[in-house]
Amino acid sequence: MNKLAIMGAMEEEIEPLLAHFDNVNVVEFANNKYYEVSYKGLDIVIAYSKIGKVFASLTATTMIEKFGCDTLLFSGVAGGINPELNIGDLIIANKLCQHDLDITAFGHPHGYVPGGNVFVETTKELNDIAKKVASNNGMKVIEGTIATGDQFVHSSERKDFIQSTFNADALEMEGASVAVVCDALNIPFFILRAISDTADMDAGFDFDEFLKSSAKNSADYLIKIVDELLK
Repeated sequence: MNKLAIMGAMEEEIEPLLAHFDNVNVVEFANNKYYEVSYKGLDIVIAYSKIGKVFASLTATTMIEKFGCDTLLFSGVAGGINPELNIGDLIIANKLCQHDLDITAFGHPHGYVPGGNVFVETTKELNDIAKKVASNNGMKVIEGTIATGDQFVHSSERKDFIQSTFNADALEMEGASVAVVCDALNIPFFILRAISDTADMDAGFDFDEFLKSSAKNSADYLIKIVDELLK
């Protein structure tokens, strides 16, 4: 690992990360800001993409192709579908899918287009390091399937559909597109989400309240993972 990309979707998701660094160089590119920092001799580029699959794809590609990052860690929040997940819990994706990708009219399964796959798997070595860090710090982290789509899902019918179709544990709006980019460009990557709302509650009410604390949980864990990667 020569240069690390750390990415979130929203400003609130990377603010707690940026708080760990003093000398930050800001590069403006493609209607976004990229924050260059150095940490224990490692060059890191931090960015938030803005919400959704297109912005996430653009940002991930830029970090790899323009800034030369060779490993990518994503940190953010997600909605829990798995009933075992509570607000503040952490989930690592072992595979991701696009729940809103639908050409079933042509006989294809949900989440599939020709030339792609329904699921993209994450990098096992990074997940193993993350699990080791969690274990060493007495943190409960589950590994599971994360479903991505360009919609904030709040209807229980839609959540039930996503769970039954993809056996998904959590829902968000960027991860699978980052996975597609990293997989295509052979970049090791890791997707971490802290649960900000769950299936059995009014998501609109909970989201803002828990966004900050969940994002901080996620960011603090990520810094510990970076420390382990540097060993």
